[in-house]
Amino acid sequence: MVTVDRRTLLKAGVTATAAGALGMTTTGTATAAVPVSAIHPTSDWGARPATGTIVVENHKPTYIVVHHAVDPPMNDDFSLARAYYVSRFIQNLHMDKNGWIDSGQQFTNSRGGFITEGRHRSLEILRGGTQHVLGANVGNHNSEVIGIENEGLYSTVDVPPALWNSLVSLVAYIASQYGIAPEFIKGHRDFNSTECPGQVLYNRLPELRTAVGRVLGVAVTRAEAEWPLLKPGDAGRKVQLAQQFLRASGFDVPTDGVFGKSTKDAVAVLSAQAGLARHTCTATKVTDETGFLGADVWPLIVPSDRSTAAWRADLARA
Repeated sequence: MVTVDRRTLLKAGVTATAAGALGMTTTGTATAAVPVSAIHPTSDWGARPATGTIVVENHKPTYIVVHHAVDPPMNDDFSLARAYYVSRFIQNLHMDKNGWIDSGQQFTNSRGGFITEGRHRSLEILRGGTQHVLGANVGNHNSEVIGIENEGLYSTVDVPPALWNSLVSLVAYIASQYGIAPEFIKGHRDFNSTECPGQVLYNRLPELRTAVGRVLGVAVTRAEAEWPLLKPGDAGRKVQLAQQFLRASGFDVPTDGVFGKSTKDAVAVLSAQAGLARHTCTATKVTDETGFLGADVWPLIVPSDRSTAAWRADLARA
């Protein structure tokens, strides 16, 4: 249980009511905390039963990962009923299209600021603070992450204030339960070659880390550079470096710094050869992400003469 004062919460952009809803107590003039059950469990929104065993791993997650849900198309219905509808929509999509046993993410955050449990047992296990429900929201890293789907598409528009406040509150609660430092709050693209959680929301992750740090009363160390995401149509020094690395890996691509069709095709072939799973984030319904070059592709092409951290830092400056 985390105890923070009302002033700290307000500085972080979080209301005392929102913090209480996530099981945090407040001091000073704040009202009594709302039980953590205000994170609406699967039974509240009419979730389908899981079609397989919910795996509970006997360790804590390392990262908290932010997604944007993309579907259903966002609108200005900020009601609790809408939050329940979104949860059902995502579960149906994940089970019927992706073939998963349940919702892939552990929690869902609506544009109205309502938080629901995604995968069954996620709320129960989070409250325990020592184990982790295995989800299906970050390719090849699900054992390490706890994921939050945020209703909406945030490639070009910003999140509503209610969603932002509830996101800060939920992430702070998860971080407090598992002892996760704010530096380990990540976006989906920090692991896979995907647009998710959208450029606008991704750009706000440093702000999210700072806000969560304020709620928890901890200093926030600057996060290490991440692998850049390159997409068809991009141009510049990063693209040119990627092309040089691809050529060194045996692909016949130009080194003109323009991410054209041949570069896209080379990345797609390389990804298939390496057995990288196609990312099933619903962002792919808006943009074809085939051939995107991101966090899981760069390590396949950069020279081995330096560390991952060094390459990421150099690419950030390129």
